[in-house]
Amino acid sequence: MNNHCVCVFVSLSLSLSLCLSQEGKEGGPHLTETAAGFDQALSGKLSDLLKISGPALKKGKSRIFYGLHKDFPCVAVVGLGKNNEGLCVAENWDTTKENIRQAVSIGCRLLQDLEVSNVEVDGCGDSQAAAEGAALGLFHYDQFKSKKKTEVTAQLHGSADLAGWERGVVFAEGQNLARLLMEAPANHITPTVFANTIEEKLAPHAEKVTIKKRSQAWIEEQQMGAFLSVAKGSDEPPVFLELYYNGSPDTTQAPLLLVGKGITFDSGGISLKPSASMDAMRADMGGAATVCASIVTAAALKLPVNIIGLAPLCENMPSGKASKPGDVVTAKNGKTIQVDNTDAEGRLILADALCYGHTFNPRAIVNVATLTGAMDVALGSAATGVFTNSDWLWEQLHKASVVTGDRVWRMPLFRHYTRQVTDSQLADLNNIGKYSRSGGACTAAAFLREFVTAAHWAHLDIAGVMSNKDEVPYLTKGMSGRPTRTLVEFATRLAQHS
Repeated sequence: MNNHCVCVFVSLSLSLSLCLSQEGKEGGPHLTETAAGFDQALSGKLSDLLKISGPALKKGKSRIFYGLHKDFPCVAVVGLGKNNEGLCVAENWDTTKENIRQAVSIGCRLLQDLEVSNVEVDGCGDSQAAAEGAALGLFHYDQFKSKKKTEVTAQLHGSADLAGWERGVVFAEGQNLARLLMEAPANHITPTVFANTIEEKLAPHAEKVTIKKRSQAWIEEQQMGAFLSVAKGSDEPPVFLELYYNGSPDTTQAPLLLVGKGITFDSGGISLKPSASMDAMRADMGGAATVCASIVTAAALKLPVNIIGLAPLCENMPSGKASKPGDVVTAKNGKTIQVDNTDAEGRLILADALCYGHTFNPRAIVNVATLTGAMDVALGSAATGVFTNSDWLWEQLHKASVVTGDRVWRMPLFRHYTRQVTDSQLADLNNIGKYSRSGGACTAAAFLREFVTAAHWAHLDIAGVMSNKDEVPYLTKGMSGRPTRTLVEFATRLAQHS
């Protein structure tokens, strides 16, 4: 099978990332259009060096050459992969786009390690994917380190598809915002700071955005007893964040409702988590981070669609005020809940948010949450689990994820699990399954379904995709910000078919 390669070119002041396409018939590299032009200007010197410097580069492998061009004396070459992979139905993604993101990110990181501050990138025939690979690959969180990585500015080489490049940058910056929020220490991203940060990010779009930061007094007035039962164990006050993006020229258009779980730190409450890896629970607000970041991105793109974002924000902490296992609380819709495990808190805050969200008569509801460890066990980091009552909504989310590479996988909404949450000794519902621990992600979805009456609702459990080790090559190690770009792509497609 023929292979592609990506080239990255660097100088003291400017670097250039170019792509090579497939291996040629004689075994030599075959350049993309942009890279071929560069090689032609060098009288074929780049191709010659690639032929004599070793075997053909496989996907993700790289080489660096120096002194090729007066403007770009350093050239990094990265394997791009096969030239005819295209859409992979089994994996639910566009392999060509993923290969571009991966290769460009590798090239840009090589340049970053060389402490180059400016990079030009070959669009590889898909400038949006190239921009996403560059911006996502260059992300790093070192706010509290004395020694910081070089800040690299990436730009498109040439102007073949500048609009696609700029769009890709905005998409990636949205995901990077979610990563920034999720990665930050919990003592620096409290519910109040989270809400203020999103308000600041939306300030440039004030003409189309309304923000409401609801206080504990308002939450009490709304009778959100489930939300309050989680928040009361912490000294940090809860915030119910509401975002209104009015992008549609049709003011009567029903909005898309996005709801995100916003536990800014999850200790487990009285049902205390084990200490190992508890620090990662600073990212238990990943649902709120991806939802809010997607609305920031939609506003930046000026999408002609109306979106409402809801983020119940609080900490889940043990204290003398905290809920105790066996307590009974009352949700906004009047249903009572027996809280047998205070570490199953995400579904409690989402329950009240979903009840409130129905008052806006949305065209569709999508809630996003790092909800269950069971989801991580089921799918790991391969995909977000989607539980939905709507074939139409699933189809839209699935199509969006194929484009972005943030795979989603449909999970069953078996009524078998409904019995586990409705068979409570003391209340209408129980916040954990009563019969066994099996199917924990399904039990959580069944619980949420008890607070949904909308015809088009989807619950995205992102616990498995919360962080990244090396599963997604173009994301660095740490919190992933997935699936922000899928939410944006979904909103984009919704706008196109309004």
